[in-house]
Amino acid sequence: MTNQNATAVAAPAAAFRALHAPGSPLVLPNAWDVASARVVRAAGARAVATTSAGLAWALGTADGDRLTRERALAAVAAIVAAVDVPVTADIESGYAREAAGVADTVRAVVDAGAVGVNIEDSRYGAGEPLRPVAEQCERIAAARGAADAAGVALFVNARVDTWLRGVGDGPDARLALTLERAAAFLAAGADGVFVPGAVDPATVEALVEGIDGPVNVLAGPGAPTVAELAGLGVARVSVGSGIAQAAHALVRRAATELLTEGTYGALAGGLDYGELNELFGG
Repeated sequence: MTNQNATAVAAPAAAFRALHAPGSPLVLPNAWDVASARVVRAAGARAVATTSAGLAWALGTADGDRLTRERALAAVAAIVAAVDVPVTADIESGYAREAAGVADTVRAVVDAGAVGVNIEDSRYGAGEPLRPVAEQCERIAAARGAADAAGVALFVNARVDTWLRGVGDGPDARLALTLERAAAFLAAGADGVFVPGAVDPATVEALVEGIDGPVNVLAGPGAPTVAELAGLGVARVSVGSGIAQAAHALVRRAATELLTEGTYGALAGGLDYGELNELFGG
């Protein structure tokens, strides 16, 4: 990591941090490549967040700690270079087995020009679905330490996957476990907490009240509106791989219609060629 890179990232990192305001949430339509990032920015996004799943799929790899650090962060660097707003990177569980490797990843994130990271506590393969709290705290502390050593106020968003992985014996136990993990992760150096899968208004309100930091909600069809989430005190709203999934669904609909019916109805409503080309300086 060079001092020049760290200096260049410091100002946008501070700006990104300031966008997390409970009751006036930062809204992030997640992108997965340069094209989607440019479109999201043109739509008015104040920052761009990557989706690890969408990014992995675009690179021909399944999500879930299968993508290499080098390929992921090369894609992040390209997105950073393509937009004029802060970029936060979903780095899955850190693209590393050990905490020291997570620190290496964060140094690479800063070099890529991103100003935030999501770090999840899920683990894949055999064993428990979530990392032990102490182990995850060590990984978060490593990320925090690497960013601080670079002089960058990187926003570390700690993802708690209790809802996503169905951990906890019933809603009350799951909420208690989530709050316990969130408190530990914040103490380890996280700046915010992301609990994907929790969208019920009463649950979201309990998370906001019980977490001493900005709360990120993963929204989508059936979730409360952004305005409703704002009223509950949410500080950040993102949609994860949702837009990428919708885009790929359109590809399948259009391809299936063309190959089976020989018609083109699914292509209606597409963005104008000239408008898209203009986004890339055409």
